[in-house]
Amino acid sequence: MDNPEEDSLNLHEDEEIIEVIDLNDTEQTAEDLAEELEDIDFSEAGNAGNADDDGWETEDEMESEQDDSELTFSKHTGSVFCVSLDPVSNSLAVTGGEDDRAFVWSVSDGDVLLECTGHKDSVTCAAFSCDSKLVVSADMSGLIKVWKVENKEEIWSFEVGDLEWLEWHPCAPVLLAGTADGNVWMWKIPSGECKTFQGPSCQATSGKILPDGKRAIVGYEDGSLRLWDLKQGNAVYVIKGHDGHQGALTSIACNKEGTLALTGSVDGQAKLFNTSTGKVLCSLSNENSEAKDSMQEQDSSSVESVGFCNVLPLVAVAYLDGTLAIYDMNSQSLRHRCKHEWEEASAVVYTCNLAGVVTLWDARSGVMMSEYRGHSAEILDFVLNRDASVAVTAGGDHQAKVFCLQRPDR
Repeated sequence: MDNPEEDSLNLHEDEEIIEVIDLNDTEQTAEDLAEELEDIDFSEAGNAGNADDDGWETEDEMESEQDDSELTFSKHTGSVFCVSLDPVSNSLAVTGGEDDRAFVWSVSDGDVLLECTGHKDSVTCAAFSCDSKLVVSADMSGLIKVWKVENKEEIWSFEVGDLEWLEWHPCAPVLLAGTADGNVWMWKIPSGECKTFQGPSCQATSGKILPDGKRAIVGYEDGSLRLWDLKQGNAVYVIKGHDGHQGALTSIACNKEGTLALTGSVDGQAKLFNTSTGKVLCSLSNENSEAKDSMQEQDSSSVESVGFCNVLPLVAVAYLDGTLAIYDMNSQSLRHRCKHEWEEASAVVYTCNLAGVVTLWDARSGVMMSEYRGHSAEILDFVLNRDASVAVTAGGDHQAKVFCLQRPDR
């Protein structure tokens, strides 16, 4: 899983968050895809892996002289590592933290609807299903729990090895998870029928289900990536060696149509490739500094997050050194470099960083549009609502905050 102390990136268009999957243009409806998943031959699987008691340490708290947030959620007693919004109404948030708990709460007033208990380690993954009826909470040790929001009951649980990432299917009650042993797990919920996809003998560090709901891209610690057919259970292709990355993958994004994917790695490279053929179209690197002589300088070039813009042929790449680079896909050239944090809507990129600040950038000009402050420690995760008017953040100060975003172009 991604280090929770890394910058986060989200890209948006005018009236639609880029992560919201639009299946209207695909050949099959969501119902067809859900029915097709029923035909998958899931095999029985037992619990695996041991608990990992090592948690994340937070940085020293910073002083915040202003608070631009509309609401502060303070039920956690440790750093808040993850946050997600329910995709149907965007009215509920789920947060997971260092206190081994997750909470489902109202974005409007902060009231708790559900407390997800029983975890053995820090909750680092928490998210709603595509219909917002279910919520999953998962901790670092690999204990995964699914809860029914309506009656606040736990309906399923499973334990894998050390968890790297977790994601709901875009149109069915199906979960995918990547673990430190290189396996990817897929479960039907709540039956628990299971299928596994065996990768190389190294961590499955990142994963992304494509918008068609049939395929998933998984990146590994050895720099390779595989495109998996979720129904057949086979790897359609493998990208590795010269075409692959030379270090662990940290992030994966795809465009709205699912035809292109962008990957980021600790090797400082972002690679754009065709999801149908597996052909690498170009490699993008941070040339903000001279030759890197020290290990620290090499680490600072690591790609922490990547994303596509839906309304312009632009991609954004965020580096560990705090640089946000906007590249033109047509010319494969650097368009702007923004030194700070980031994210994006229409041609607006929104970012959050370790300084505890939410920042809005104009991707066309590279100009900073506005900042929002309120956290007294680093922001570890954040999410935007559907129209990018609200940001919900998770912080190392044990708080989650709701910010109302105002843009000059609105």
